[in-house]
Amino acid sequence: MRAGDLLRQLDQRLLPPLTRAVGRLGDNRSARPGVLTWAALFSSAAVLGTAIWAVDEPPVGDRTVGEVTRVGVVDGDSVPGYLQAAAADLAALPTTTPVGGDGTYALVTLQAYLPPQRLAAALGDVSVSEVFGRVPLPGRQTEIVKIPALRVPDDVVAGMAQVAARKDTEAVDYRAKAAAVTGGGAEERELRQRYASGADVAAAEAAAYRAGCACVYAAVVRAAPGVLRGVAARPGVRAVDPAPEVYRLDRTVFTPPLPEQDDVVRPPADTEPSPEPTRDGRDESTPATPMPTPSMGESSEPAPVVTVPSPEQSSAEPTGLTPPSAATSPDATGTGPLAPTPS
Repeated sequence: MRAGDLLRQLDQRLLPPLTRAVGRLGDNRSARPGVLTWAALFSSAAVLGTAIWAVDEPPVGDRTVGEVTRVGVVDGDSVPGYLQAAAADLAALPTTTPVGGDGTYALVTLQAYLPPQRLAAALGDVSVSEVFGRVPLPGRQTEIVKIPALRVPDDVVAGMAQVAARKDTEAVDYRAKAAAVTGGGAEERELRQRYASGADVAAAEAAAYRAGCACVYAAVVRAAPGVLRGVAARPGVRAVDPAPEVYRLDRTVFTPPLPEQDDVVRPPADTEPSPEPTRDGRDESTPATPMPTPSMGESSEPAPVVTVPSPEQSSAEPTGLTPPSAATSPDATGTGPLAPTPS
């Protein structure tokens, strides 16, 4: 009951008796001051008690604000253990979906990186909410992107095009920053090399996404338990991790294992070249990072997750970048949670 309702009820119950009592005491002038004093004190105490109760009462509304559900793996997790646990959770799901239910959310992990056109064949006839992708560049960290994908493959292709445009901008910004670094000291050389390396990686990612690369390795789906078990049995599906506790995707963090992760999730190790780059921004002693093609299957460590806006929303281009390091690759937003890292 709200405080206002309680106060109204107190008025309705207390005021009539008090009014009658005051009327009866109208002729008794000697008793009137004492009775009025006690009535005033009693009314004040009732109002004060109601106010304290209203303050202590928890606010009515969405009680899940601030809560975040996590589904997937984190650093140090055993990948075989995670796959076994996911299979056990899937088998333990009830056979039927409750009447009026929309199904259970689940994280589907694929055995290999797939292009958008092969997702429907891998996932089957199931409702998809979003997919996870990264460009598998050998020996280099690349960004993990989360693409809303209600329509497969159209939304995935459109999301990749948005990422490609953003990566083009990143490459231009990094090259401009590399050119702006002057001086011949060791720190200046290292900074120029990091900017140039970041530009090469961003350009490679842009080319891959624009070509519709084999970069998707996981998806979030929603279906009845029986349908989810059918997805787990499809060729190319590594695991289906059901998450019946998930009701809102905007308050859930999914961290699927990468296809190359097969033992323990470990911190990343980026093999960035160290010698001074040449005037065109490439390393003199180490061959330039090859441009990825849609068929590339090898990969290294991921960078933080970055969400690609839905097709209806406008994507914000990055306005500034920091030097890429050996621990993390460029993050366009700086807000995404760290993704799982391979062995």
